[in-house]
Amino acid sequence: MAAPPQFLKFVDHNADAFIHRLADAVAIPSISGDAARRGDVIRMAHWLEAQLKAYGVDTKLVDLGTQDIEGQTLPLPPAILGEIGDDKSKKTVLIYGHFDVQPANLSDGWDTDPFKLTIAPDGRLIARGSSDDKGPILGWLNVLQYHAQNNVPLPVNLKFCFEGMEESGSEGLDELVQNESKKGGYFEGVDCVCISDNYWLNTRTPALTYGLRGLTYFKITVSGPTRDLHSGVFGRTVHEPMTDLIHLMSRLVDNRGNILIPGVEEMVSPPDEQEKAIYTSLDYSIADIEESAGAPIALSADKVEVLMGRMRHPSLSLHGIEGAFSGVGAKTVIPAKVSGKFSIRLVPPQTPEKVDPLVEKYIKAEFDKLGSKNKLVIENLHGGKPWVADVDHWNFEAAKKATRAVYKQEPDLTREGGSIPVTLTFAESLGVNVLLLPMGRGDDGAHSTNEKLDRSNFIEGTKLLGSYLYELAAISK
Repeated sequence: MAAPPQFLKFVDHNADAFIHRLADAVAIPSISGDAARRGDVIRMAHWLEAQLKAYGVDTKLVDLGTQDIEGQTLPLPPAILGEIGDDKSKKTVLIYGHFDVQPANLSDGWDTDPFKLTIAPDGRLIARGSSDDKGPILGWLNVLQYHAQNNVPLPVNLKFCFEGMEESGSEGLDELVQNESKKGGYFEGVDCVCISDNYWLNTRTPALTYGLRGLTYFKITVSGPTRDLHSGVFGRTVHEPMTDLIHLMSRLVDNRGNILIPGVEEMVSPPDEQEKAIYTSLDYSIADIEESAGAPIALSADKVEVLMGRMRHPSLSLHGIEGAFSGVGAKTVIPAKVSGKFSIRLVPPQTPEKVDPLVEKYIKAEFDKLGSKNKLVIENLHGGKPWVADVDHWNFEAAKKATRAVYKQEPDLTREGGSIPVTLTFAESLGVNVLLLPMGRGDDGAHSTNEKLDRSNFIEGTKLLGSYLYELAAISK
């Protein structure tokens, strides 16, 4: 069942108003990983709850407890649960999204204020959170607005679960989902789940995603002297923490992406020819990844190898070093304490529980080889399991029909390189199919500078979300 033409016209007619609402949303710097911004994350929760209520959604804010962060104990942002519709003859769909964002500062290399929506002449809507994940959440609001203002009943019952800690490991959410999935819980009766929090492979072809890599994130700290030292006085006279840390970081991964920790890569079986054929068929090229990266730096000229590196193989990335001198000028300091951060993206059958002991054992062994008098501390900051779904399920079939209706194209079926930890929690706790239905393009730059969502993707993506609900209503289980 296609979405009514009136809905499609409503979306086009209200496009500017929808963009104005997106500007209001991204103006709230809801950075979950920054203790100083915790109040803004909570403010974002209240803003979103008010929007949902305005369109008839019955909502409640759920206290998820507290978090120790940056030496403080702070309240976790509340989760928003919502529902609209209780027609036993209709399917019930659970919608998930997150209203927190990654850190962003103009000094990071943004061309414009990251928390002020900039509309570029080519239609790019530039701001932190525009694509990840405020734009998609507002897409659902746009759908609700049509039905509320025109007194049109929704084709399905909807339940919502929006959180404010996704960018910081979804702390507190797993327990909430598990509890509310039990008999008598808020999510009882849910038939399927839809998440719009990822991206097309390229800038041309819409996609449906049936797999996500998991994640395990580490911080390794090396400390020695009680204070920073002068390199002219102490250079080559003491064990330097930075030297030890750089050695450890260099022993984790090589420059071809191969993970050097014994046992990690070996967990994953190699692909057969049938699986390789799936990646061959995707509308993707080396030019696409290099355009998205902004430079000709792909690890291989083989499209299949690059795609499998993104989707079905684990990867290890080095993210940064705390405590080291990074300012302008030439400060000749020996840092007393430095911390390196890295993460591993996991694929089935890998899990944090299986991988973490291998990582810790290896780092400790490498540190012992140095014979250093410095001290080593290894911390795991957060993690999540990988997930894979059935692409032939009626939930995916409805999304395929909606994609064809809106974009006049067959969607790519993809596994994504990123991680949304709660996806597997929904699948396991509810025992239902989970679909990832992306709104944004592969070059949106989520987590990067100048993050954007194209106007066309925001507006046509809103039509896609609405059309998906109508196709769900019509399809047989």
